[in-house]
Amino acid sequence: MSADALGAEADGFFDMLEERRRSSDLSYAFRSFNPLPYRGATDISASTLNRMVLESQYLSYVIQEIMLESDEPREMLLEEASALLDEMSQNLQLGFIRLLGYAMNKVFKSVFSSIHVNEDGLTRLQQAIQEYPVILLPNHRSYMDFLVLSYIMFTYDLSIPVIAAGIPLMGMKLIGEIFRRSGAFFIRRAIGSDKLYWAVLSEYVRTIVRTGYAPLEFYIEGLRSRTLKSLTPKLGMLHMVLEPFFKGEVFDISLVPISISYERVLEESLLAHELLGVPKPKETTGALLKARTVLKENYGCMHVFFGNPVSVRDLVKGKINHRQYNLVPRDLPMKPSKEMQEFVSGLAHTIIRLQERNVVLSAWNLMAVVLLQNLQGIDLDLLTQKTLWLRRLAQRFGAHLRWPENVSDSEVMSSSVSLHHSVVRCEGGRVYLVEEEGPGPVTQEEGVFKQAAAVLMCASYRNQAVHVFTRPAMVAVAMTTAASHRTDDIFHNFTFLLELFSNEFVVIPGQAVQDFEEGCSLLQESGVIGRSDEEIYVKDNGQETIIFLRAILQPFIESYQVVFRYLCEESSQTLSEKMFSTNIRSFIMKLLISGEVQSYECLSSDLHKNVLSALLRMDAVTKTKV
Repeated sequence: MSADALGAEADGFFDMLEERRRSSDLSYAFRSFNPLPYRGATDISASTLNRMVLESQYLSYVIQEIMLESDEPREMLLEEASALLDEMSQNLQLGFIRLLGYAMNKVFKSVFSSIHVNEDGLTRLQQAIQEYPVILLPNHRSYMDFLVLSYIMFTYDLSIPVIAAGIPLMGMKLIGEIFRRSGAFFIRRAIGSDKLYWAVLSEYVRTIVRTGYAPLEFYIEGLRSRTLKSLTPKLGMLHMVLEPFFKGEVFDISLVPISISYERVLEESLLAHELLGVPKPKETTGALLKARTVLKENYGCMHVFFGNPVSVRDLVKGKINHRQYNLVPRDLPMKPSKEMQEFVSGLAHTIIRLQERNVVLSAWNLMAVVLLQNLQGIDLDLLTQKTLWLRRLAQRFGAHLRWPENVSDSEVMSSSVSLHHSVVRCEGGRVYLVEEEGPGPVTQEEGVFKQAAAVLMCASYRNQAVHVFTRPAMVAVAMTTAASHRTDDIFHNFTFLLELFSNEFVVIPGQAVQDFEEGCSLLQESGVIGRSDEEIYVKDNGQETIIFLRAILQPFIESYQVVFRYLCEESSQTLSEKMFSTNIRSFIMKLLISGEVQSYECLSSDLHKNVLSALLRMDAVTKTKV
């Protein structure tokens, strides 16, 4: 499955807020709403859906298994299943969608200058919804993602989706209930080996897909990305939604990758502090009301790109043998085979690559790349020059850029600086990162913490663009570190980097050769490298690009090296995860103060987690439950 074959051109956007600004919020909320439903749908209520789950043969079978294992009576287990379903299930009601539509209209018009949606994507989605069950797969960068798709679908008469949400949202007084009645169903974060919970959840999800109750929306990354970079996909939910297809209960399923991009993210400061170990605030109604001050700011543009619907039936051809499913009755649980697990994993990674491919970048994302290579500050003129150079490179690498038309380049730059006043300031023609103001004198550690928070905020915006440069940058690093110019030597180093960073950047399993080819081709087409049968060399005018691309990966390389150093030098042979995160942070803090380490990104807790995952995968460390 190549992401190229499924990609789409990001043009034909329109600003959906333009029309909203011209009409009243009340008339918008109470307009007639006539979506065209899925042709195979059975028209059922939320309570009927729940009853179908509780009366299913599948759940009955699992309860029977648990009874044999635990001696709990059947009635008690059924009661427990019913209580789990009450906690979990959505109760979608049009009245609440109207209420939410009214509120969202006010909020979106206040915080965003525009919300751009690709028109052809909406047309394709409308068609897909009528033909087969549809699964909406957006990336997850902000709490706003949760509401924006329902808002768009209500606005354009598309069936409102039911949405998989984390259980903390349910605990918000009043708001949790509004979300539930707007289509949210709530999933516990840690399910572990709770057999009954798994059974209720998977049967609930399969029944939604099987009956065509509504389009189903979930985040394939599982969590909101705190770094604004794509996360390695979680596969549990995808297995659940695909099962009705493999068991022959539906003819096909359409998967729709959706890319949501923000010019400025509401939670930018919160995310940076979370990465530095500041606990995430509890999701409560009170916290939401306190956050209203955030809504007085301007957050620029949002882009929502609805990708081409991907047919599961087409993807499976020649890859999976359906017959294994025909041998087991539909109602019985079935452990996915190894080939099925590999297929689902490859599919999930491909979906994320499609989301990345259709992300729309702003001038600011490119400015952030340049700013992070000039932490001492940079003249605005030079920043403009370098950003325009990077814009040409990014476009050659296939990036989708929103660059305002009929506006001078200097105006684009200065308006980006003023929009991101919380991250950068311009003084005397030079641009610097902004550090938080605080009371009184600060210790060295507090000084480093403030600088790190500023760098991580800026890095989150670079991260939105990093996928564009990842593969060419890995080729650039591999060329610099290889023993010779031989393609084999360079490929060897490239595959090591790909393996090492496959928690950092999304890598489709088993596609190292294609990734290497893509990286080399982009560099060759941009006139950076030349290739002969057996060698790759940097062209005279390509040196600047190679140095620049290497610098993009430098913070990641340095962070991994520092963690390796800590594990070799400081740590005892075994340590707990909690101890590791505290100790590594103070170890890095000392190195930053002494100047031995340059990159403040080394303090990011997500990077530490990713290094450990990489080492576990590469058998360099082992993990045991105590």
